[in-house]
Amino acid sequence: MDAFSYLSVLLSIILGLAITQVLKGFRGLMQARARLRTYWPTVAWSILVLVMAVQSWWAMFGLRHHEDWTFFAFSVVLAQTIVVYLLAALVLPDFFGDAAVDLREHYYGHQRWFFSLLVLLIVISLAKDVVLDGHMTDAVNLGFQLVFAAFAAGGAIIRNTRYHEVATVFGAIGISAYISLLFTHLH
Repeated sequence: MDAFSYLSVLLSIILGLAITQVLKGFRGLMQARARLRTYWPTVAWSILVLVMAVQSWWAMFGLRHHEDWTFFAFSVVLAQTIVVYLLAALVLPDFFGDAAVDLREHYYGHQRWFFSLLVLLIVISLAKDVVLDGHMTDAVNLGFQLVFAAFAAGGAIIRNTRYHEVATVFGAIGISAYISLLFTHLH
């Protein structure tokens, strides 16, 4: 077994847990539908986090050619998957008992943590490129990530409903474009 095959097992487990966390949240939404107050940005971000988890797993395939693994380099890659899991853990509420579930209240109750974690995810992603490749990522990838980081930082600071609705739409368009331009094929 080569080093990446060995290391990717732990990465896959964490990303699998992130996907499970979001899917479990979808299950909760379906089961609590009679007592659920919906808020579309919460549902949209849960879908986007699911997409980010899958995209992270997809992009990790590109690391199979990296041969000089150090504990630090692996820790940076591992940190990226951990942040994806934490986003998945925050995006939807836990569903217990028969209490009403308000997705808007949940969204704004976790908004600072969620969007701060999005910024952290981007910082780690950029650091990963420097640690593994010795240089910053290509200009298109860097541009996407910096613009997304700016909107995510705004999401952590700004509580305005209109901002969050626009940021949600922007996030969906941005993530879709990012994947379409950079990750349509395994590399």
